[in-house]
Amino acid sequence: MGTSRQSGAGPPREQVALRASLVATAVLAALGVGWGLAAGSQAILLDGAYTLIGMVLTGLSLHAARVMEAGPTPRYPFGRESLAPLVVGMQGLVLLGTCGYAALDATRVILDGGADEVSPGSMAAYGLLTALGALAIHRYLRRADPASDLLDAEARQWWAGALLSLVVLVGSVLALLLGDRLGPGPQRYLDPVLVLVACLLLVPQPVRMIRTMAVELLEGAADQRVQQPVRDRVDRVGEQFGLGRPALRVGKVGRKLYVEADFVVEPGRWDIADEDRVRRETASQLSDLPYDVWLNLELTTDPSRLA
Repeated sequence: MGTSRQSGAGPPREQVALRASLVATAVLAALGVGWGLAAGSQAILLDGAYTLIGMVLTGLSLHAARVMEAGPTPRYPFGRESLAPLVVGMQGLVLLGTCGYAALDATRVILDGGADEVSPGSMAAYGLLTALGALAIHRYLRRADPASDLLDAEARQWWAGALLSLVVLVGSVLALLLGDRLGPGPQRYLDPVLVLVACLLLVPQPVRMIRTMAVELLEGAADQRVQQPVRDRVDRVGEQFGLGRPALRVGKVGRKLYVEADFVVEPGRWDIADEDRVRRETASQLSDLPYDVWLNLELTTDPSRLA
């Protein structure tokens, strides 16, 4: 049995993108909190608080990216890629808690008879401005480094923020269009209802982030969109050397991709040099994947080893 390690694309792009996200987060967080306090809108305050918490989490992601870039050390011979799913899961838990608190507070406001009326025009202007900003940052992060779990989590946060801003925008526009017909009474419930709708739309994002943490830290199988390219390349190597389909296991932790491929061969026909050739070709085939691939490949004459 042998192990081969190859490095994927280096992570500086990840850190540059996280720094850009951190700056944008600080600007929008200040805007949201300030605008929400001035307008007396809980929905805008939720958006600002969500963004403010995101700023802290972005700083945590940036620190984790720097630590992971250091690579293996004597104390951590396999690196510290486990920080990536851990940080992603922490982000999910914090954001889920934020949504839960906001939903409970909005429910209390509704049961108390609604909130003071908020200018729909002010809310619409805020929603449009922040939605455009969040969508722009989301698009940038998606393109910066598709293989980065930290940037994926960051992009999910911005997408959630964009949804929240769009909810504020749509609700405010409806209030402007229907305000004269409905009268002042229903408008007292506009703000808390928008908060509840936003929370319902946001909840799936942190749930997925928590699930990602659990699967990776428990060494679960990688997602099919990650496994299939590996399967295709390993099968191609098997055909090239006249081997059958291997027993293949693929796991992912952060940027690190563990690939274990075991081929059953006939006794007496293969030696260690042959196994080395298969391993080198497999490593070459996997080299274009955007991950840090740790390959473990074995040729064996014992089928029971694959069980």
